[in-house]
Amino acid sequence: MEIQQFTLNNGIRLVHQHASSPVAHCGVIINTGSRDEEPEQHGMAHLLEHLIFKGTRQRKAHQILSRMENVGGELNAFTTKEETCIFTSFFNNYYARAFDIMTDIIFRSTFPEKEILREKAVIIDEINSYKDSPIEQIFDDFEEMVFKNHPMAKNILGTQETIQSHSRSSILEFFSSHYNTTEMIVSSVGNISFKVLCKYFERFFSDVPESTRKKARLPFNIGSYKAENKKQDLDTYQAHCILGNLAYSNREEKRLILHLLNNILGGPGMNSRLHMALREKNGLAYNIESNYNTYSDIGNIAIYFGTDKKDIEKCVRIILTEIKRLKEKPLGTIQMTRAKKQLIGQIAMSAENYESQMIANGRSLLIFGRIDPLEELTGKINAISASELLEVSNEIFDENTLSRLFYY
Repeated sequence: MEIQQFTLNNGIRLVHQHASSPVAHCGVIINTGSRDEEPEQHGMAHLLEHLIFKGTRQRKAHQILSRMENVGGELNAFTTKEETCIFTSFFNNYYARAFDIMTDIIFRSTFPEKEILREKAVIIDEINSYKDSPIEQIFDDFEEMVFKNHPMAKNILGTQETIQSHSRSSILEFFSSHYNTTEMIVSSVGNISFKVLCKYFERFFSDVPESTRKKARLPFNIGSYKAENKKQDLDTYQAHCILGNLAYSNREEKRLILHLLNNILGGPGMNSRLHMALREKNGLAYNIESNYNTYSDIGNIAIYFGTDKKDIEKCVRIILTEIKRLKEKPLGTIQMTRAKKQLIGQIAMSAENYESQMIANGRSLLIFGRIDPLEELTGKINAISASELLEVSNEIFDENTLSRLFYY
């Protein structure tokens, strides 16, 4: 995997990976998300991501939406707690068109008042739709519980009240403060020479004035965390439950060990310990998964399951039993080898999805300032020992620090 990079004088960085495919993918990853909002700005980052599609100095909303689709491509965006990403997929010969539309909506949006009102209604509808999806809502509520009283605790969408309160002037202020050139990565995966790509990059991105972040993020105080056990009444047939804890940030060395542990416990493989114990052996849950989420200075791990209300306690006992096994008995050589091969295989298969790889490359450069090749990552995973896995199991799954959230 050859990775090439180039940086403009204004601080915007380009990263490119060549791929022998007729379809290319590129995006702009911006180091801004919901955790960068002040309390009165709740939902602003996500609202802004919506509004950049609603009109520029040279295009109306329908022209923006049609720009890539008229040539068989797609244009989309998403917001997380720490990032905003605007990305597009298209045939390789439309790189100039892709860079043109992305720079237009990111740097020349006009935020028309009528479009702001319209999009607020759309987002409020999106907020309400989450209330009909407890399997999604519970993850937001869990993060609100473990990150309590910190910007990380806020959900990405905002509330109906905060969304309604955002004015055009406050949106413009947030844009100028947080869409900084030194916090932007343009990531590309496609079949184009790097020399030609750099010409397009300079042509469309070099005229953007340099801007730097003025305010640092509020760090999360790990000492503020206290385990909680909460139940929320919900009029549904199925109970929804999460057990979890704080975890390592994306800059901690032990994060890779926890990724491996999480994969063994409740990763996407149907042979994960929790899937085998709850679903295959006992038939207690259709959905059972473990998710390890990393952020710049903290992380969390969340074990989710949905089950019949009468089976909640039985499921919890089984989960705690599986966790106890990982805490008390080190994996043997054969088990470790299988677990490592499975994780490495999942990473390798993910790299075959060029859109995901494009976003991953951009995020890696944004977070770490580098992109580790698969061979190096494979070496790090293979170097993990059973004793390290045991140590992390005991640190992360200490029952005294496990929080629990139940909907039923």
